[in-house]
Amino acid sequence: MSKMMMIDGLQYSHWSRRVFEQMREGGLSAVHVTIAYHELSRETLQNIGQWNRLFEIHSDLIMPVHTATDIELAHSLNKVGIIFGFQNCSPIEDDIDLVAIFHQLGVRIMQLTYNNQSLLGAGCYESTDAGISRFGNVVIEEMNRVGMVIDMSHSAEESTLQAIELSQRPIVISHANPTFFEPAKRNKSNKVLSALSESEGLLGFSMYPFHLKNGPKCTLDEFCTMVAQTVDLMGIDRVGMGSDLCLDQPIAVLEWMRNGRWTKQMDYGEGSASNAAWPDALSWFETSVDFPNIVVGLRDKGFNELEIEKIMGRNWLDFCAAGFGPK
Repeated sequence: MSKMMMIDGLQYSHWSRRVFEQMREGGLSAVHVTIAYHELSRETLQNIGQWNRLFEIHSDLIMPVHTATDIELAHSLNKVGIIFGFQNCSPIEDDIDLVAIFHQLGVRIMQLTYNNQSLLGAGCYESTDAGISRFGNVVIEEMNRVGMVIDMSHSAEESTLQAIELSQRPIVISHANPTFFEPAKRNKSNKVLSALSESEGLLGFSMYPFHLKNGPKCTLDEFCTMVAQTVDLMGIDRVGMGSDLCLDQPIAVLEWMRNGRWTKQMDYGEGSASNAAWPDALSWFETSVDFPNIVVGLRDKGFNELEIEKIMGRNWLDFCAAGFGPK
């Protein structure tokens, strides 16, 4: 029996051979990896350079992905395809030309905001959501033109709805959950999920405990119930996985993600010091090796094999096929 196509829509780990081996052992054919949070263009180029070295050293395990065909090739070679993405727009600074340049270097996904107001739109922790800016409008057009996918995982409600409306191509929310399951500010309302579905976008379910009911104690059954309820809302073709897995990372990396260079204090986001450290792992999902547990959970929830493969990877593959090329 051929291996199931499985794609993880977001990870940011301390990349190592052990992590890549876990990805392959868990059956992943591709992973969208974060290569920038608050980095500017020069720092992001260094991150791409480091990835080029990883591709060279670990060529038996990983390969770069520029097209959906590359994902299928990685799948057939039993390798893990690596999709570059930004969790913020900081690498393009204030220069529209950098969108195409980073696309030429392999970047295929970019969030317009990361929690805060950016030059493009409002983040989910801002008290005022002003929507997409003038610069944001032209960046969306340029991303549509070159084939860089718009990601609104950390964006505020109105900004997200406007991005869906403005974009001529489907957008992604690569790693978030519905607010009906857990009302975290980072999670998305039914209004957003419906608009995403109607525009043929994609939602990647997050396994980050702070975005789940009962945090680290969330059960596999509860998670799969959330998946089933979201499928009822959005349709079987509009959902995938986006684990938000951050393995082997020190607290300094969490501080960089949250604080960047914009604040001197630890940013707690929700206003609670309870999430000042990495959360405990879920019992059923600690590393990429555990992806097959989700397959079992979805099967137990009544999904058939075709539906499970769509949720675990085929929907991401189809989305990449439609989104990664020039328009």
